Amino acid sequence: MLSLLFKPKQRKAVFALMKEAKRRGVSADELMDVLTPEELSEFIPLEKKERPVDVTKWGLPADDEVTTDRFFSDLALAEADTAARSGDWAPAAELLAEIGTDWDRRGVAASLLGETAANDDTWLKAWQAARPGDPDAAVVHAEGLVRLAWQIRGGYRADQTSREQFAGFFRVLEEAEEATKAATELAPEDPTPWCTMLTLARGRQYEHERFRPLWNELITRAPLHHGGHTQALQYWCEKWGGSHELMFAFAEEAAAKAPALAVMPLAAAHEAAIVDAPAWKTKQVNAALDRLLPWLDGEGARHPSAREDRAYAALALVEAGRHNEAVEQFRKLGTHADGGVWAYYAVPKRKFLTTRYQACRHASRPR
Repeated sequence: MLSLLFKPKQRKAVFALMKEAKRRGVSADELMDVLTPEELSEFIPLEKKERPVDVTKWGLPADDEVTTDRFFSDLALAEADTAARSGDWAPAAELLAEIGTDWDRRGVAASLLGETAANDDTWLKAWQAARPGDPDAAVVHAEGLVRLAWQIRGGYRADQTSREQFAGFFRVLEEAEEATKAATELAPEDPTPWCTMLTLARGRQYEHERFRPLWNELITRAPLHHGGHTQALQYWCEKWGGSHELMFAFAEEAAAKAPALAVMPLAAAHEAAIVDAPAWKTKQVNAALDRLLPWLDGEGARHPSAREDRAYAALALVEAGRHNEAVEQFRKLGTHADGGVWAYYAVPKRKFLTTRYQACRHASRPR
């Protein structure tokens, strides 16, 4: 619901959805998953450009096949996470040991396992008790505390967040900082806790002079760290520690490093767009797409961030008027509308579907 809360005219729709969810005894996310497009339009009316199109004519899955359920392309990570949720820490420990220095995959694994620990850390405490000083457990513990802090704060704007939430948020972040420092000492070559530190620094509102040394620690260990660049982009955006100018400058610098980071200008354009600052129809966005798409179709196809990067590409292609290419990206996304750029919107599945409609409506007619 984040994007709607930035737009005053649409906040009433969000609160109406929350009220209806409470009446039904479910969460807002659960409600939005079960409402039909027609029912949703009673809360948030469809714009003309969002009206349904029969996307199956372009070889895309039908609307009712699309899901926001989390999809795991990394089966070993899925199994480790499932085991952790049932109280067994051993598969998580084995996975992180096996990943070794594949830093992007390690970052994704630590992030997911940290989220699981934020919900219930019984398994993590058992791991720490069985293996005191285990650097892998320390990395997950640090990430879990940062995740827990954000759960306490919630995902709404500052003016929609209570004093109690902020107090809990900062209290847990202080604890997380100590845990993250401990993780950096136990795993001195590992960039993962430094990525966690970037997220923590954003929450604790570090000044630029205090943030930059942390950034240098990360890129010294992993110059192309995807998760680290994503977290730094968030820090430099206007809603946190920076501005549109600083965010776009960072994104362009990142994209110039390698095609694997070409998604950064797209993420920056999206951050600007959700606060109604036009940024999609630029040569920078088109240049980033031209670097990102071949990477996604080549060596990046199996990268841990591939699906999320492809989601940004699909949205950016529609916004840039490159509809035929957007249809192709949606074909590769298939039925998966989980996470990534879609999670910014009040109804992630609806944003996925309406963006597909736009792509197909303006694409070449299928043969």
